[in-house]
Amino acid sequence: MAGKSEPIISVVPNNEGKEAFKKSENVAFYRRQIQGPNLKYRLLLDTLVLTEKGASFELLEDTTKTRLLLSLTPCKNDTVRIIIDEVCPIKAHYRVPDVLTGEPPSEQLRVESKTKDSITLSWSSGQYQVRVWHLPFRLEVLCDQEVIVTFNSKDKLWFESLQNPPGELQEDKNSLWKETFRNFVDIKANGPSSLGADFCLHGFRHVYGLPQHTDRLLLRDTSDGEPYRLYNLDVFAADLYSRLGLYGSVPLMVAHKPDRTIGVFWLNASETFVNIQYSPTDHQDDQTPPMKRRRLRPQTDVQTDVHWLSESGVIDCMILLGPRPQQLFKQYALLTGYQAMPPLFSLGYHQCRWNYNDEADVKAVDAGFDRHKIPYDVIWLDIEHTDGKRYFTWDSAHFPKPVALQQHLEKKKRKMVVISDPHIKVDPDWPLYREARDGGHFVKDREGQIFRGTCWPGESSYLDCSRPATRAWYSRCYSFDKYKGSTASLFVWNDMNEPSVFNGPEQTMPKDAVHHGGWEHRELHNLYGFYQHMATMEGLISRSGGLERPFVLTRSFFAGSQRLGAIWTGDNIATWEYLKISLPMVLTLNLTGIAFCGADVGGFVKDPDPEMLVRWYQAGALQPFFRGHSANDTKRREPWLFGEEVTAAIRTAIQQRYCLLPFWYTLFHYAHTSGFPPVRPLWVEFPKEESTFSEDTQYMIGGALLACPVTEPGAQTIKVLLPGSDEIWYDICSAKAYKGGKSLSLPVNLDTVPVFQRGGSVVCRSTGSGTCTADYQKLPLDVTVALNSKASADGELYLDDGHSFEYRDKKAFALRKFSMLSGRLLCRSASEEGRFDCETVIQSVTIMGVKSKPSTVNIHVSGTKSISASFEFLEACCMLKLNNLNLSVMMDWDLQIN
Repeated sequence: MAGKSEPIISVVPNNEGKEAFKKSENVAFYRRQIQGPNLKYRLLLDTLVLTEKGASFELLEDTTKTRLLLSLTPCKNDTVRIIIDEVCPIKAHYRVPDVLTGEPPSEQLRVESKTKDSITLSWSSGQYQVRVWHLPFRLEVLCDQEVIVTFNSKDKLWFESLQNPPGELQEDKNSLWKETFRNFVDIKANGPSSLGADFCLHGFRHVYGLPQHTDRLLLRDTSDGEPYRLYNLDVFAADLYSRLGLYGSVPLMVAHKPDRTIGVFWLNASETFVNIQYSPTDHQDDQTPPMKRRRLRPQTDVQTDVHWLSESGVIDCMILLGPRPQQLFKQYALLTGYQAMPPLFSLGYHQCRWNYNDEADVKAVDAGFDRHKIPYDVIWLDIEHTDGKRYFTWDSAHFPKPVALQQHLEKKKRKMVVISDPHIKVDPDWPLYREARDGGHFVKDREGQIFRGTCWPGESSYLDCSRPATRAWYSRCYSFDKYKGSTASLFVWNDMNEPSVFNGPEQTMPKDAVHHGGWEHRELHNLYGFYQHMATMEGLISRSGGLERPFVLTRSFFAGSQRLGAIWTGDNIATWEYLKISLPMVLTLNLTGIAFCGADVGGFVKDPDPEMLVRWYQAGALQPFFRGHSANDTKRREPWLFGEEVTAAIRTAIQQRYCLLPFWYTLFHYAHTSGFPPVRPLWVEFPKEESTFSEDTQYMIGGALLACPVTEPGAQTIKVLLPGSDEIWYDICSAKAYKGGKSLSLPVNLDTVPVFQRGGSVVCRSTGSGTCTADYQKLPLDVTVALNSKASADGELYLDDGHSFEYRDKKAFALRKFSMLSGRLLCRSASEEGRFDCETVIQSVTIMGVKSKPSTVNIHVSGTKSISASFEFLEACCMLKLNNLNLSVMMDWDLQIN
């Protein structure tokens, strides 16, 4: 094989423009449901059975004689699950496996009241109830006697029964069993099998979620256009503000109003559409003042109607009842899993390009970061590093010594990431292909033969990672003895895993391809990338014997992908509009559990001008995943290629990211343990302030920092909304204090990145400089205290070794709490559970909002006498600074301002 490297030119395939992709009018099941008869189901009250897991009823549709089984389960943590299936299907409908972390623990139901038309059920304390109505069938979820959600409020319940195929398929272009799009024919093995349901969200006029779309944070009313489509597709350089499908899907919608946040999770992995209708519709004009809008119509008339339509499976939906945003995040994490705790290096800066040419190129780029004193942690290799696009191999001409190359980086505590896609080159002379073929690891076509499509290597077959044995085999491919040239400092990037099939319908796999268990691809399309991500993650954990945390980036994703690693927003373009849209795209992902995400800095295609590149670095440094990436037909854009002014601005942005790593790492600890997203729309922190509900040009990092990246060319001023009339906000550069509840117009230049620290918070930063996260881990800390109007503040700092699972298995971690009240700052343990030894010290404490110069400041370390500390007071900005403290972060100490 060594001599077989062939010259394959990699170019972005001609996808024939956006005509390659369907709109809703091209989808038969969508047309059937939208145009079809409004079926009226009745619930047969006398079929009630109270079960161990809740209750069940039968539903009957008189016209079609369809009989359905409704299962109702109240889960602990205030979640209600609704499952609807056929009473007696001729074969089982597909139910999504592996996404939920387990069967949600259930509560016992009881009958609260009964009439001839309805039954009211309650559980636990009785605060929440479910009321079901006989005819027309309705299901209401109530809290304290108030209806929050109504299921089937507009009689959109739709469930097509599975059928045995007819003797021969009709020849017309689009029979119920056969569907044609362009020159692609889709044969449906079970006939039409679609389903749908509608929900009325009472009192709500703002809904969010449903990634992935190149759209604003607040979802739009779809009455006058396309529905939101959830169907994972390789859409190169997608149109902005589009509701068509992109690389990943999370079927979670979050609704918010001042006194409640709820969610609807639609657990279905087939092609799905979502229609949204706001009532009244006037709120779409976000310029109307909230008070004036409220007078237009009583709040009781406000509602949002949501209609979900999926191609197959069963109706399996969960209503998350909040009521606060933080409770909703926890409820969702308990269902689909918490964000994986990333290794610390992966929160640093990543440098990527399609492609770095050879080992000398990699070493030169690596040296360039050192020469220009710009920290970074990871360099990435795209598809050209392989032998003819055969993954798990190396191009022997350009990367002849991959182990030595990784060791060169590892000596500097840096890592490498390589790409590994799910398509396998058809090459009977390649042992890995033969192994996959002979082991039954490939998806099959509808005739039962191994499916073949084209991708980067040319003719390819596609791994079927929905099969547990295939996932296990694929995981073993990452072992050091099988993946020659790999070391412990090599990590992985799963791309093209929607899956991308250049010659397939919509550039993906035909829906009638067949997976493990005989399931058609249509049933689990949106899970394809999720399963490859899972197998890769398990491979990296297995190669370390379960000791080391993996890092795997994926392009395609589904609900639950957060527990496997990171995602990015895909192939973006170097335009200001794409920079701007990256903010709401990342916020939407965070709202729906995918915390570790970011957008390619600088844009993947086309060439950014220097100003745009600087602004993108500044914005990217304030997103969870921070990677610069560019396509092979763009000009090189390492940070030092645009002159010293640009280099200096990019250096500052990256250095500030590294200094904030203790804060970011602490936020990921909370994402991992509580489900709280690291970056949050303003309304999450200010749930009663309607001015924040549609804001997506600025956002919160944790509860402490407000970021407002500059995303306009030539900006000289920027408008910043500082929420909370009782809040104080401090400019982190000048320490100037601003009162909340108003908008500011701030002057900006190329170096300005508006970030404000919230009064009442404490943020820990590294002080000094280094070349990568391993250096910054050893640096002393500065503790910045921002006092609120009550002169108090608190915050936490999480510490562990940054790479292993010892924090989980041996409780080798520390959580330290900083609290300031009445002029006294305390450092204490915030967890009795963890034990961690480290030499990190606090070098300085900065307190913003100190009204007058203290007479003395005393420090008392537990077990020693108090000592007087020298300090500096900056009267102009009311800031107190204490330097050269050398206080162990693991010790308890007090700092008293007199």
